[in-house]
Amino acid sequence: MAQPVFTLVSVNTIQTPLPGTDAALIGLAALIVVIAPILRRLAEYFNVMAHEGMHAMTASILGFRVLGITMNSRAEGLTSYPPTAVGPRRVVTSFVGYLGPSAFGLAAAKLITLGHIVAVLWIAVIFLVILLLKLAPPSFGFLSVPVAISLLYVLTRYASVGLQVAMAYGLTWLLLLSGVRVAVDHGANAGDAANLRNRTGLPRLLWALLWMAGTIWAVYIGVRLLVLRT
Repeated sequence: MAQPVFTLVSVNTIQTPLPGTDAALIGLAALIVVIAPILRRLAEYFNVMAHEGMHAMTASILGFRVLGITMNSRAEGLTSYPPTAVGPRRVVTSFVGYLGPSAFGLAAAKLITLGHIVAVLWIAVIFLVILLLKLAPPSFGFLSVPVAISLLYVLTRYASVGLQVAMAYGLTWLLLLSGVRVAVDHGANAGDAANLRNRTGLPRLLWALLWMAGTIWAVYIGVRLLVLRT
């Protein structure tokens, strides 16, 4: 019986980035997933994981305790903190959520340019496991996050390196492109925008425009890294 291909060793090796044309085609496929009505919810699930993960990670870095993260089947999420989590650090924590998918996407794109392409998938698994440990009931995340972990693990455990490379590109594009779409869709109606207005007095539209500008800029940098290779 043929043995399953185990490619963990590929994490410590360098993979050659794909030609710009191939990277662009994968990006086009990811764009279809992000905008097609029948598929976009899949992208939104990954987006909300990155969004709430960025809230939680930033809070931990800034010294706030995360009480729990909840996500629902509509790809909406909430990260909870103690009542003592206030001040400028809390503003930063509230602001970074909509930039989370873009930030993770850019980090993945940089790893790809350095040749650590398969490592992108393993790092995603690690971050999702940490996110799972932060979930609080009731949360749809108890279903969606384990499914995402399982899919990525099977891919990294059994798939060929070539398929892993393609999927790493796909995940990267998915994060970058869904970051823009969700920021534009939610706009000034985003709950985080209302939170920031209450905390700073600055209008919700300002925060929405900052998120849109940041996510669009991230796609531009992503194209330069993945397609133009500059």
